[in-house]
Amino acid sequence: MITDQQYKNLATEFGIAISKVKAIDYVESNGHGFDPITKKIIIQFEPRYFKRISQLLTGLWASNSVEGQAREWQAFNDAYKRNPKAAMESTSIGRMQVMGEHWQRLGFKSVGQMWDFAKDSEANQLWLGLKFIETDARLFQAVKVWETKKVAYYYNGKNYWLLGYDKKLTRYEIKFR
Repeated sequence: MITDQQYKNLATEFGIAISKVKAIDYVESNGHGFDPITKKIIIQFEPRYFKRISQLLTGLWASNSVEGQAREWQAFNDAYKRNPKAAMESTSIGRMQVMGEHWQRLGFKSVGQMWDFAKDSEANQLWLGLKFIETDARLFQAVKVWETKKVAYYYNGKNYWLLGYDKKLTRYEIKFR
């Protein structure tokens, strides 16, 4: 759980209105960074990234799609046994689902350091998402002026509209004012 003071501190650090920080967080995380059952950090293992990075072609990991957390962890653990660094780089983690491959961009010395930071708290997970936003000039500008279609596009990709990310961002930013 992220406290109001933590939201305020993050909003100040990144120069983004607190209502926007909360809206982005809620839309991207639905308020969870850890699985309520296992208490492990929420992950989404991406087989296509792992295949590209590791050059491995087969394994339990290869059949993973968007699954429940138990299946995600099975696929991740299988990949991790084969190539730990590639497995961590091929997985999005925490509230904001930032890919491990961005560890250098976000200022970490290793992908493991980024994972350890994210596993420490949900506030750290939100920091990762905001740092990811800040390090993409187009995305950061879209957040600053609150062009929600562009925010959704740059953060979630060209199919953002399928889940109405732009509309959700608008709705929740108003709610959190």
